[in-house]
Amino acid sequence: MAASKIPIYSALGANLAIAITKFIAAGYTGSSAMLSEGIHSVVDTLNEILLLYGIKRSQKPADAKRPFGYGKELYFWAFMVSIMIFGIGGGISFYEGVNHLLHPEPIENPKWNYLVLGFAFVFDGFSFITARREFKRQRGDTGFWKAVRHSKDPSTFVVLFEDAADLVGLTLAFLGVFLGEYFHNPHFDGIASILIGCVLTAVSVVVARESRSLLMGETAEPAIIEDVTAITEAHPTVHKVIRNLSMYMAPEELILVLTVAFKEEVVHAEVTTAIDDIRLSIQTRYPTIKQLFIEPDWLPSET
Repeated sequence: MAASKIPIYSALGANLAIAITKFIAAGYTGSSAMLSEGIHSVVDTLNEILLLYGIKRSQKPADAKRPFGYGKELYFWAFMVSIMIFGIGGGISFYEGVNHLLHPEPIENPKWNYLVLGFAFVFDGFSFITARREFKRQRGDTGFWKAVRHSKDPSTFVVLFEDAADLVGLTLAFLGVFLGEYFHNPHFDGIASILIGCVLTAVSVVVARESRSLLMGETAEPAIIEDVTAITEAHPTVHKVIRNLSMYMAPEELILVLTVAFKEEVVHAEVTTAIDDIRLSIQTRYPTIKQLFIEPDWLPSET
């Protein structure tokens, strides 16, 4: 099922607006956690831009340089997003937290932080609900983590994890500011920044693992392979499917290679027609199989 770009655009607009307000609040209050949250929002904004760029690049038609198309561009840029979440978002947040613990400064005008955090929570919450609704539409009745592992479209679950990390980070930032003000101890603010960095690092590990798997190449779902095998072996000229090789090049683009054993009485002239018939039947049922290669072989028929 094709993914919608709406969650990406929603997250892009929300993160851009929130990043600006967070930096303004951090400048007025001197909050380390708020500065980390501002950096976090900037990274998220760049991530959405990279995902949109990856989607656009992945839709380029195949050419002489890339005969199998550019579908894996999306997987590459999703992997780059995971690196940015870890290297920029998590790393800088962690650094800011440690620096604030070593050189604590009291938070000034904390009401600015509360105002911005409330504003950010509303917009990030809306973005999270949008991404969650889209992911739920794609996964259907499949369990959440199983759907993440089996998803071929990283754009949706990347935005979902980003928005979830945003909400957790905002909660931690609020606690850091509130506890720091309540106990008159600025160290809480630094601790919150470190925890935000840990959250971003954890999200980056999950996103990197899934994106790496897609980039290396994942096979078609067992149900698809079983059905394709059944369609092929139902043809009167076919003895059996000997082997199948498949790989996703993009969320809606699958390559499939079948080695098919034809019955020994089938002449070569009939094989070409049979291959065309089988290819048409399979691709009509599964339009995502953009490239289907059928290699003929011959085995004695079973008696």
